[in-house]
Amino acid sequence: MVCVSCLALVVIAIFTFVCWRILFSDCDLILQLAEKFGKSSASLTGKVVWIIGASSGIGEFTAYELAKAGCHLVLSARRNEELDRVKSQCLVSGKVKDDDVFVLPLNMLKTDTHAAAVETVLQHFNKIDILFSNAGRHHRGMFESTSLDVDREMFELTVFGAMSLIKATLPSMKERKEGHIFVMSSVAGKQGAPAASPYTGAKHALQGYCDCLRMELIQYNIDVSVVCPGPVHSNLIQYSLTEKSSEFYGKAWTKDENMMTTPRCAELIGIMMANKLGEGWISPQPILALMYLNQYLPWPFQRVSTKIGMKALAKMRDGAAKEK
Repeated sequence: MVCVSCLALVVIAIFTFVCWRILFSDCDLILQLAEKFGKSSASLTGKVVWIIGASSGIGEFTAYELAKAGCHLVLSARRNEELDRVKSQCLVSGKVKDDDVFVLPLNMLKTDTHAAAVETVLQHFNKIDILFSNAGRHHRGMFESTSLDVDREMFELTVFGAMSLIKATLPSMKERKEGHIFVMSSVAGKQGAPAASPYTGAKHALQGYCDCLRMELIQYNIDVSVVCPGPVHSNLIQYSLTEKSSEFYGKAWTKDENMMTTPRCAELIGIMMANKLGEGWISPQPILALMYLNQYLPWPFQRVSTKIGMKALAKMRDGAAKEK
């Protein structure tokens, strides 16, 4: 009887500790353990990391994080002048030289250029250790009012553009029997978000592709990781698609009451890369707790999200940020 009571106390203590860690942290439990006991991004020194979407936001700050670690970087996006700016800032770290940071402008929608881009990177660095597929765009608009062309635009960039570049990169990784495909998803890739159906659908599609790819590439010693951030301070919302094709939202965030800072997000991404975690959740509360609820208790999550209402959920999605 005493043993049963002791066991019950141990179980209660463990459950309480886990709940406390979930409620008072900005990432999932496995990523927390990796941050405390695993490898840091410094262990990636000398790795060749190709960052797509490196001209701003999470991609930009991940470049700074990896530059401090002494990685060889390939910076890609459409805006060449912004890539040059990011490169200059990477060199400030003192851990990388001019030849260690290669600027390669790339349009993810032009999939016929992806194979040539891969060859250019291989000619410069001879290998690609990590491909960080980070290109994407958000969406603002109701499902019924959103043009089907907007859905297509979102999938072309977020899903098909990413899959095209990954397909072009894999042969060189398979030949070396080493590599890491690292894909930017979102909390929206795990649970629905109101007034953002094309974005949510595209991120769910990415999750499915990567889950299949992870199993297929085990035999080649190639890892596949998916990172799912919640609201992070960036200019993502400003360039969001709207209900009309080729129209941008245009408004920017002016306040980040409950948003993760971009450097902190990049720090956790570096830890994920170093420890080759298959999936990571990075988010302030209460979204992180809701992700656990959705993952392990989907029926209560559906009830809670319905009771909360669309406006409240939209505020959580945006980190309670104000717009200008």
